[in-house]
Amino acid sequence: MVVDYKANILDSIFLLIFYFLQKKLGWKNFLYYILFTAVLILICDQTANFFKDSIQRLRPCNDLEIKDIIRIVKSSATKSFFSGHATNSMATTVFAYLILKKEYKYSSLLFLFPFIFAYSRIYLGLHFPTDILTGYAFGAMFGCIFYKMYQKYIIKN
Repeated sequence: MVVDYKANILDSIFLLIFYFLQKKLGWKNFLYYILFTAVLILICDQTANFFKDSIQRLRPCNDLEIKDIIRIVKSSATKSFFSGHATNSMATTVFAYLILKKEYKYSSLLFLFPFIFAYSRIYLGLHFPTDILTGYAFGAMFGCIFYKMYQKYIIKN
């Protein structure tokens, strides 16, 4: 049996973050946090798909002008602009960070997740840097909006 240690480490990190969130929020508000996060990912993902379908930008691995000069690790037939992975990872990170920042001194370390994740998208040849930066901008915006809604409708009540 092959054990994927990277997945186990990542799973452990997410469980630790969920533990901190549950500890700070309590069970009821933590369950609302999970619900908000699910809706946040849905909206971010659909927004990125809307732009991908509208703009129709080729991925670096499919761009005839550069595909021979870059390292292609993985190919995909879908479009590139903008990165749904960058959007989702930044949105969920901003949302969690804004909740945890006053409680935990090192909560800014959460931002390592979207940065490492986005680097992997560029490394694999699936996204241009502008795809990632645009995804970050949309993700940060959605994360802030959902935090404000969470504060207004869940924490204030």
